[in-house]
Amino acid sequence: MSTALAIPSLAPGAVTALAARHARASEEAACLHREVAAALPATGFARHFVPSRWGGRAGGFAELVGAVAAVGEACASTAWCCALLAGHARLAAHLPERAQAELWADSPDTAIAAAVVPPSGRLTRAPGGWRLTGRWAWASGVEHADWVLLATLDEQPAGPPAYRILLLPRRDIRVHRTWDSIGLRGTGSHTVTVDDAFVPRHRSCLRDILMTGVPEADAAPCHRVPYTLVAPLLFCAPALGAARGALDAWTTLVRERGASGESGAPHTLARCSADVDAAALLLEAAARRADQAALTPPAAFAPETTARNGRDASVAVDLLTGAVGQLFRTAGMRALTPESPLQRAWRDIHVVGAHASLRPEPAAAAYAAMAFRA
Repeated sequence: MSTALAIPSLAPGAVTALAARHARASEEAACLHREVAAALPATGFARHFVPSRWGGRAGGFAELVGAVAAVGEACASTAWCCALLAGHARLAAHLPERAQAELWADSPDTAIAAAVVPPSGRLTRAPGGWRLTGRWAWASGVEHADWVLLATLDEQPAGPPAYRILLLPRRDIRVHRTWDSIGLRGTGSHTVTVDDAFVPRHRSCLRDILMTGVPEADAAPCHRVPYTLVAPLLFCAPALGAARGALDAWTTLVRERGASGESGAPHTLARCSADVDAAALLLEAAARRADQAALTPPAAFAPETTARNGRDASVAVDLLTGAVGQLFRTAGMRALTPESPLQRAWRDIHVVGAHASLRPEPAAAAYAAMAFRA
C-alpha cells in the first residue's frame, strides 16, 4: 500500500468570502487586498499545474474552470488572478529542470506572474545566458508574485528572431502602477520594467514548446497540450463566475423592491439565467475536450479541438456579456452605486471579453477554416 499523502483538490472556498469582503478595496488599490493575496496559497491554484515531482497536482482543466468560476462569483479580479496563478505555473513547467527546481523545490505554491504577449524588451547574449532590458505591460498579480515570466525576441545570426520566454526573480523587476482599467481593477495588471538583468540560460525556453506542449513521453497530460487550446478557457472562466454573481445580485435587488412579478422581470430572469447556463455548458464541454486531448499522444493531437475551444469560449463570453448587460439595464438605480456587485460584474465582464484570446473574429475564422476544409 502506498504511503504517499493525497494532494488536496482545489479549494476556492478558502478565498471567496475574503474576496467578496474586500472586492471594493481591491478595486480602489488596483491590486488584490493583502488578506486576499495571503489566502491564495491555501486555495491550491498555484500548484494545480505544477508537476507532481515538485509536490504539485498536475491537475485537469475542467476542475480548474469550475473552481475559477466559483471564485468569480465573489470577485472576478480574484478569479482572474487565480486562473493565472495556475496558468503561469503550467507555462513554467515547460522550462528546463533546473529552473523548475528553483521555482518549486521548496514549495509548489510559488506565485508566478507573466507578461508574454506581446514580446518586448531587448536581449543581448552574455556568458552563460543573456542580459535583458525592457518594458512589459499587463502583468496581472505581479505585486504578489515571487517570479515573473517575460517574453522577448532573440535575434538570430540567420533567419527570423526567436520568440523566447525568460524567468526572472521578482527582485529583478520594477513595478510601475499603471493599471487603471474600467474593470478587473483588482488584478493589479501593472507595467514592469527590467534594467540590464542577467538571465541564465536554464531559465528560458522558446515559445514554440508552449504551442506544441512538452514533448517528453513521461510529461503530465496537462503539459502536453498547446497553449492555444486552453488559454481561452482560463480567461473566460472568471466571466462565468461574474455572470453568476450578477444574476444572484439582480435577483436579490428585484426581490427586495418587490418587483419580481412586474412585467419583464420573469422574462429577464429566465432568458439571462438560460444564457449563463448555456455559456457554462460550452465551457464545460471545451474543458472536457482539453482534458481528453491531454491524454492523447502529441502526434495524434487534432488541431480541430483548438478551433472548437476557441469558438466555444468566444461565444460563451458573448452570452455572458449579453446576459449581464440585460441584468444591469433592468436592475434599477440601486445597481449603479459603487458598492453594488452588479455594476462591478458589468464592468469586469466587459474587460474579460476584450481579451485577445476571446475575440470573436479570430475564433470564428479559425473554426471556419477547419470546417470548410473538411
